Amino acid sequence: MFDIGFSELLAIGLVSLIVIGPERLPKVARTVGALLGRLQRYVSDVKSDINRELQLDEIRKMQRQVEESAREVELTIDKETSSVGDSLNSALATADPGRVPGSGGSAPGSEAVEPASAAPGTPQLELELDASAGEKKGA
Repeated sequence: MFDIGFSELLAIGLVSLIVIGPERLPKVARTVGALLGRLQRYVSDVKSDINRELQLDEIRKMQRQVEESAREVELTIDKETSSVGDSLNSALATADPGRVPGSGGSAPGSEAVEPASAAPGTPQLELELDASAGEKKGA
């Protein structure tokens, strides 16, 4: 951190022993150690906060990119559905020129269609799914 060598530490220790004195030196050393510990914890907290903010910033950027992509996909889908709707309307207009799409009538394909099996005068056969009913008729 400060690039202090052993000889420099020894010189600092001798000067502090002379200035502070042997009685108060252990107490001062404990206080300095506690202050350095607090400083290290504070620096590590600041580093972790900065790293957390950087990660959150990256996540926000990714979120913006995903939202942008979703908007683009939504616009593409809207364009495609409108073009398909336009082509369907033009196809309906060419198939039935007298009828205008979306005008008061029923929706295309919702006209009542009679089933082919309901021809008048044709008897219909009943199918029995119950196996025991088939045995009763056969007996």
